[in-house]
Amino acid sequence: MNYKSVLPFFHDEDIDKILNEFREILSGNGMLTKGPRSKEFEKKYAEYTGCKFAISTNSCTTALEIVLKTIALKANDEVIVPTQTFIATGSCVVTCGGKVVFCDSDDDFLLDIEDLKKKINDKTKAVIIVHFAGLIHPRIFELKQYLNERGIFLIEDCAHSNGAKIDGIMSGNIGDFGCHSFYSTKIMTTGEGGMITTNDEELYKKLLLLRTHGTTKDSNLMQENHGGWYYEMQELGYNYRLSDLQAALGVAQLSRAKNGLEKRRAIAASYDKAFKHITQIKSPFYRAGHAFHLYVIQVADRLGMYNHLKSKNIFAQVHYIPVHTMPYYKEQGFKKGDFPLSEDYYAQCLSLPMFPSLTDEELQYTIDSVIEPEDSRQ
Repeated sequence: MNYKSVLPFFHDEDIDKILNEFREILSGNGMLTKGPRSKEFEKKYAEYTGCKFAISTNSCTTALEIVLKTIALKANDEVIVPTQTFIATGSCVVTCGGKVVFCDSDDDFLLDIEDLKKKINDKTKAVIIVHFAGLIHPRIFELKQYLNERGIFLIEDCAHSNGAKIDGIMSGNIGDFGCHSFYSTKIMTTGEGGMITTNDEELYKKLLLLRTHGTTKDSNLMQENHGGWYYEMQELGYNYRLSDLQAALGVAQLSRAKNGLEKRRAIAASYDKAFKHITQIKSPFYRAGHAFHLYVIQVADRLGMYNHLKSKNIFAQVHYIPVHTMPYYKEQGFKKGDFPLSEDYYAQCLSLPMFPSLTDEELQYTIDSVIEPEDSRQ
C-alpha cells in the first residue's frame, strides 16, 4: 500500500463547480482578484466562525504580520509565543520589528500559561496562542481575561484549528484576532491562503487598509474633481490579498467542513481505540471540540518508528522542531535545555496520517504497522 499523509479533498461535484467558475473567470466574465468570490468567502467564513468580520489574505503568515502591524508593534515591544509551533509564529514577530519571547509547553503540549505569566512585563504587547493539532487551549478564557486586565492583545494562531470549538465558541472568535491557514495540508485549503477574524470594527478597518497597500477608495473621497478612479494611500501597507480563484476553492471547502471534521474525529477515535492499551504508545489528549488537524503519538524510539512506517510506504511527519533550537534563534542566545517540556515532546512525537479521504483499509494498515511488534520490524 502506498499513500501520503495529507491529501486535499474536493468532492466531485465541487470540482465540477470550481472548474466552471474558473472557466468563467478565465473567459473574462469574472475577476482574478478583488472580485465577488473573495467577498463571498470572507462573508461565509465570518458566519462560520461566528465573528463579525473576516479578511482574506494570501497566507496565515501574512495574516499574522498584518495583525502585528495593526496593533502598531514597535522595536522594543515583546510578543510571547510557544516554542512548540511552526517557525512562522515567531518569524512574523521578527519581520514586524518586535522581539520574540518564547515559552514552554504544558502537559497537552500547548502554551504553558504559568511559564507565560513569568515572561510578561511592561514591554509585552501581545501573546500568540497556538491551537496546536486542532485543540483549543482549555484555559484560553482565563488567559484572555488575564491579558485584558493588562492591556495585552491575544492573537489566536488558528492554522491547525479550522472548525475547532470550546464551550460552543469557534477558534478565532475568542482573542482580539484569529489568524487562519488554508495551506494545502490544512483542514480547509485554497492551496495557499489565510484569513483574519475579529469582532472589533476599528481593527477590521485597519486590517483592510494594510492588506492592500495602505490605500482606500472611500466614497467620501470622491470630491468634485475626482472620479471613481480616485484612491489615497493612508499609510504604508502590503499586497497580501487572496485571489478569487483561491477564494472559489475556499467556498467549496467550507461547504464540506462539517463532514470533514466528522471524518477526522472518527479516524482519531479509531486510533485511540487501537492504541489504548499499548503502553509504548502515548496518544494525544482528547477534549471536546478537537478538530484533529493532526493525530500525534509519542514513542520512545521516534526515529525507529518513522523509518519503520516509511518502509511500509506510510509517510508520517514530525510537528514540530522547537523554534528556539533553530540556528537563527541560537544566534539570539537561545539554547537547548531552555524549554525542557517542548524538547522532550519533540524527541518522541510523530504525526500519523490524518485526512478525510483516508480509507478504512489505509487506516487499518497504518494501525497494524504502528503496533507491529518491534522484533518483527525490518
